[in-house]
Amino acid sequence: MTQDNRKPTTTDAGIPVASDEHSLSVGPDGPIVMHDHYLIEQMANFNRERIPERQPHAKGSGAFGHFEVTEDVSKYTKAAVFQPGTKTDVLIRFSTVAGERGSPDTWRDPRGFSIKFYTSEGNYDMVGNNTPVFFIRDPMKFQHFIRSQKRRADNNLRDHDMQWDFWTLSPESAHQVTWLMGDRGIPKTWRHMNGYSSHTYMWANAQGEKFWVKYHFKTDQGIECLTQEEADQLAGEDGDYHTRDLYNAIQQGDYPSWTLYMQVMPFADADTYRINPFDLTKVWPHDDYPLIKVGKLQLNRNPTDNHAEIEQAAFEPNNLVPGIGISPDKMLIGRVFSYADAHRARLGVNYKQIPVNAPKAPVHSYSKDGAMRINKVSDPVYAPNSKGGPAADGERYPTDSTWESNGQMVRAPYALRKDDDDYSQANELINKVMDDAARDRLVNNVVGHASDGVEEPVLSRVFEYWKNIDAEIGRRIEEGVKANKGL
Repeated sequence: MTQDNRKPTTTDAGIPVASDEHSLSVGPDGPIVMHDHYLIEQMANFNRERIPERQPHAKGSGAFGHFEVTEDVSKYTKAAVFQPGTKTDVLIRFSTVAGERGSPDTWRDPRGFSIKFYTSEGNYDMVGNNTPVFFIRDPMKFQHFIRSQKRRADNNLRDHDMQWDFWTLSPESAHQVTWLMGDRGIPKTWRHMNGYSSHTYMWANAQGEKFWVKYHFKTDQGIECLTQEEADQLAGEDGDYHTRDLYNAIQQGDYPSWTLYMQVMPFADADTYRINPFDLTKVWPHDDYPLIKVGKLQLNRNPTDNHAEIEQAAFEPNNLVPGIGISPDKMLIGRVFSYADAHRARLGVNYKQIPVNAPKAPVHSYSKDGAMRINKVSDPVYAPNSKGGPAADGERYPTDSTWESNGQMVRAPYALRKDDDDYSQANELINKVMDDAARDRLVNNVVGHASDGVEEPVLSRVFEYWKNIDAEIGRRIEEGVKANKGL
């Protein structure tokens, strides 16, 4: 391309500039002048390029694609996005949980698996992970959990003793920690891992019938994982390994895909099921609620501006469309507030007007003003009104994704049911899902992690924690750590 054919550099106001290299100065050797408005714009914009990173899930990337319904699940939900044959544009962001934006992709950590569906009824967001469970079941503990995985206040270092201190004092974490310390704690790539809603949601059909559901996005590439040694090597050689792999695969036309399956529980079953179906630390056994195929998700377009399309992407479980609602899951209820609040703090009150977050459905909102408002507002700016402004339509869009609740206001855990405990599902994961080689890797992973900086009294609690999960695994972990520490 010749110089004559190149687009001229402009200021952000579209004004052509004279030089990309030289500031305006008093003679070639004299001082620069402060009325060089293009120089000032360049420096000032550079100083403000970085927005606050996310608290958890700071490191990640994503891509665009579509979701297509291949089966008929309309008897479970009236949501337009899940009607037979419907094809919907999507954005997915993958991430680690604990690390900062510059941390390695291959640290041992759960992976975020968040999807934004740009549906005909507005944006629907599913905020999930690559594991079907989580560490805690009450949002009161969430910020404390995240802090325990971040950095110490004194030396600014991550600390295994701090992590195990929290986990061993929170026995409900046992199931997720077993996932984390097993093979799936480090997926080979984002393309080779599953995604789960983890939370229980509600679906409501056109007849008003309600169901409890869990989402399972099964990778069509197959599950593949890294060993701790492989992950450590990649962390030093290519800290952006997962980011690079996804981008290159899509760029080369190797489009990753996932098949969506649902577990569906009849509404009334929740009252009498042997475990609390809304406890985020538990799974529903597939023998009780088998997987039902729904459709296919494919990613086929990379972002062209990672900051605008990925870093500023805002996923929030309060983005629910007609036919989909929340459940009594306490963590989900807490996240319905906290995610949107985090976006307002990080991106500004009008973050939903950033193009990547803007719905493709029409917006008829009474939200007004605020920093960076783009959408035009016209009178009337209040409701109710008699001036022709938008009006809620409870007949077409009833509040039907709800449930009944009663009782005294208390601060208490979920009431225990017949098979509710903190360790049995972790034990089943070890003994019914893992083979001998996987169990060996689990032991080695925990031994290596707990041998690095974990001291008494936390160390004794680590051994007790794993013995509560499985006596033999706990014994092997204790022997391995003590041998490493010369105890």
